[in-house]
Order: sequence, then structure tokens, then C-alpha cells
Amino acid sequence: MRVFYISALIIIVDQISKLYIKGISVPFLGINFQGLSYGSSIELIGSFFQLTFIENPGMAFGLEIGGKLGLSLFTVAATVIIIYFIFINKNESKYLGISLAFILGGAVGNLIDRIFYGVLFGYAPLFYGKVVDFFHLDIPDFTFLGKTFHSWPIFNIADISVSVGFVMIVIGYKKIFHKESHSQILENVDSESHKT
Repeated sequence: MRVFYISALIIIVDQISKLYIKGISVPFLGINFQGLSYGSSIELIGSFFQLTFIENPGMAFGLEIGGKLGLSLFTVAATVIIIYFIFINKNESKYLGISLAFILGGAVGNLIDRIFYGVLFGYAPLFYGKVVDFFHLDIPDFTFLGKTFHSWPIFNIADISVSVGFVMIVIGYKKIFHKESHSQILENVDSESHKT
């Protein structure tokens, strides 16, 4: 199914960007790339938009619910469910498939960090890794779910992908489900007319 190519591309771009920011060393392959120092920033558009290297142990917006292992296992389950939805809807709207592909790509991108980065970078066992974040927008303070943020939470390409997928579903809700509803209405009208 072609929508999986979209997910694969998102995962590749996401992981390359994270390794560029964090850096990676693979001595036996002769790879030694120095990333940003933790907490350091590079200004892209003044102080408004920067690359700032942090690692997020929790969910989006830095929220922590259920501990690291629980979050990793939840993400694995959610990923399996998304793949299932893509398969059962493979003959439905391409728009829905693309929306789900964006969500899947982002979910897997961050899941790779949570499962493997702790072991790869030598700071935690499997499933206890932290997600690399780096896009930093400096906006006025705001409070969300009882937590006050002094700038927009730092995010990554996987986060953008999940957000784009959800926004596509919200915006295209009628586009995705309208066809089915309309045909059901016509079938109901047709069956009612045959009864009379």
C-alpha cells in the first residue's frame, strides 16, 4: 500500500533530523558526528524560531502520564491500531489513508526514540529512551492542563506529522465520511420507496 511510503519517508526524515541535532558516533563505521550540546540553541529567525536540543521523557508538551514504560507500550499499541485502520480502510478514501499515514509516521518516529535511544546512546534500557526535540518557537506564556509553559513546547518532525494527520482528519471529516453517509441515505430512500 502506497500510503506506507509516506510513513516511511516521515520516519526517515525524522530520524535523520534527530541524529543531526543529537549527534551520533559509530566507530566501526567511521561515523562520528557531533550534534548540538544539550540545551544549546541556534537562532534561525532571531529568538522567535530556534533549533534547541532537548530530550523529552514524556508525551507531547512534556506531559508525563503513566511512566516511561507505560507510555512506550501505549505508543506501540496505538501504532498497531493505526496500521490496522490503514489496512481495513485501504479501499476507502485516499485522504483518510494519507491522514493516517502522517499519524503513523510521526508515532513510529517518536517510538523509535523511546524504544531504542536509551540503549543506542547508553543512558537507559529498551523502552526507556527519551524523544529528541529541537524546533523551538518563543511565544507568550500559556497554561495547558494545569501546566504553565513559558514558550511553545519544543517539538520535532514526528510531532508535526502527527499534528498534520489529526488536522487533516478534523478538516476533512465530511470529505472522509460524507460519501458513505450520502449513499446510505439514498439506499434508505430507495428501500422506503419500494415499500410503498
